[in-house]
Amino acid sequence: MKGIILHGGHGTRLRPLTHTGPKQLLPIANKPMSQYCLEALKEAGITDIAIIVGGLGATKVQEYYGSGERFGVKISYIQQDQPRGISHAVRLCKDFVGDQKFVVILGDNIIKEHISEYARNFQQSDADASILLCEVSNPTAFGIAEVKDGQIIKIMEKPENPRSNLAVTGIYFLTPTIFDIIDRLKPSWRNELEITDALQMILDEKYKITYYMVTDYWKDTGTPNDILHANKVILESIEPYFHGIKELNVTITGKVMVGENTIIKSNSKIIGPVIIGKNCVIHPETRIGPNTSIGDNSKISKCDIENSIIMPNCNIETNIKIRDSIIAFNSEIISNPKNNDNKIFLLGEGTKISL
Repeated sequence: MKGIILHGGHGTRLRPLTHTGPKQLLPIANKPMSQYCLEALKEAGITDIAIIVGGLGATKVQEYYGSGERFGVKISYIQQDQPRGISHAVRLCKDFVGDQKFVVILGDNIIKEHISEYARNFQQSDADASILLCEVSNPTAFGIAEVKDGQIIKIMEKPENPRSNLAVTGIYFLTPTIFDIIDRLKPSWRNELEITDALQMILDEKYKITYYMVTDYWKDTGTPNDILHANKVILESIEPYFHGIKELNVTITGKVMVGENTIIKSNSKIIGPVIIGKNCVIHPETRIGPNTSIGDNSKISKCDIENSIIMPNCNIETNIKIRDSIIAFNSEIISNPKNNDNKIFLLGEGTKISL
């Protein structure tokens, strides 16, 4: 079985974070969100993987993942000239897939469950497609499946009046049958070839489609709040470790992960779950956490950070309280010592702020 990770799209709901790179490389718990997809495929024994890239940041994706060797997989790259829908991206993979069954994962989906059992069951079954469904509270925002007596009877893209709350997650187990279906698809009102329309055609043409329910955590990380929530959940699942240096009078509580050569200086406080990357300096009188990620090579001084993501190579020297924020790579915040207000930031790469 082969694997496909979709790494395209503009990520407009995440701007300015996505002005300089693809959303799938944004880190959750100090790891690009698409890396969780790659690791899920590898854990399922799928090591021949294609990544669909296109538009802004395609080069960054290839620079990060390379040949896949350091991740224990083999990666091919397939270009999509512009976002034309998931089905269009899947169709580009026909030569890569050949006559094998395959699994497609959207690179901005986070799932805690292993997909090994789903992959094994699909490989051994006679189904033409299999999808993962998850109950959601806002079904109008997703592709929705209507199920009756254990069978899918209808699949709709973002219905105005959904008859189900079962979202079609961004994980699809498929066979080459899908390529003929996609060749006969018509663009939607968004001028895209929708995967939900392709799945509905599979139903209409009496092909066999099965499903599984995701009972653990699944998140489509389309908004800043989604990313922060996924960051919290992933942090809670990591086993604590400490590879840095801790000075005297440092308070650490809860699950805390600290990378190599990071220094936690005196009179600072870390409240887990928190991850701090490599080569960081956490200066005195600093409070971090809970639910916070600090990227590699960052310097944090005197501030109070909670429920936030600070990406690598950031410098924050301020008395303010940073809450519910995402601060992108190479950003800097410096403030007047008398400024100690609460702040919420959504900062793009390389932002410099003086308060």
